[in-house]
Amino acid sequence: MIMLESEFDFFLKNQATLVSKYRGKYIVIKNKKILGVYNDISSAINETSKTEKPGTFLVQKCEPGKAVYTQFFHSRVKVV
Repeated sequence: MIMLESEFDFFLKNQATLVSKYRGKYIVIKNKKILGVYNDISSAINETSKTEKPGTFLVQKCEPGKAVYTQFFHSRVKVV
């Protein structure tokens, strides 16, 4: 199974409902549940990382259509 596949599948199956509630926001999904709703991706990652291990949750922009299906990966690794 691909990492976070079940979280992304949850988003896909519920996209219309989620967009009607949270359009334009960033939602955090883990174990097929919404953990939080944020105005920007930085807040979503930073706040959720306080209680959840990075890599165990999905941050998804809540918009209609397939354009939001693009994957972005953020890392705090310092390049020397």
